[in-house]
Amino acid sequence: MNRMLSRMVMATGLVFAGTLSSLALAADEGVARPDATAGEHLFVNGDMGRGVLACVTCHGEGGNSTIPMNPNLAAMSHEYIAKQLVDFQKKGDAPAVRRGHEGADSIMTAIAAGLTPEDIQNVALYLSLQKLEPATAATATREDTMERGQHIWRAGLVDRKVPACAACHSANGAGLPGEFPRLAGQHPEYLIDQLKLFRSGDRANEIMYDIADRMNDKDIAAVADYAAGLR
Repeated sequence: MNRMLSRMVMATGLVFAGTLSSLALAADEGVARPDATAGEHLFVNGDMGRGVLACVTCHGEGGNSTIPMNPNLAAMSHEYIAKQLVDFQKKGDAPAVRRGHEGADSIMTAIAAGLTPEDIQNVALYLSLQKLEPATAATATREDTMERGQHIWRAGLVDRKVPACAACHSANGAGLPGEFPRLAGQHPEYLIDQLKLFRSGDRANEIMYDIADRMNDKDIAAVADYAAGLR
């Protein structure tokens, strides 16, 4: 447990340092600030000339998805969305950091391939300024697993060295901007799929691999449903 917590602290420091470094670099090189209006245009209309589909098609108006397997992106932190879009992109012959099941390309890999660094920053800023709408946010529906999901979220699974989800994603699931994503109101179907991708290593993340690898399918389903009901 101590080793895992140390990794979390190190990861937090690295992300924070990276964010500061990026801001400093942008200031030094005179890089244009992200443009939320341009981000909205790309989100709503896409750019078929570059093979970039309109994000709204899958992620809903303002990032409020109505499709359970497609995540809500509204109000997610700018830094987190930008990082995920970069992780979907391949670097030369190397596979993307975020892959689908059994190492296959994610559907987002083809979409993100056409995005420039400016596009990514613009869309990320636009989504970070949106509100998660109560009408489309997911809710917890499985009363039979509520107690187990709450226990994992708040206390983890000590016998299997699974830390409490709240330690990084906060008690109310709001996350930590720039470091850990908001999970409150996220679709449980999406959360289940991502935890299984962490567990298989297809979504590369050392911290989450260590955690998900110690969870069985029932644990994952219970905590995903509980997170969906947080606000």
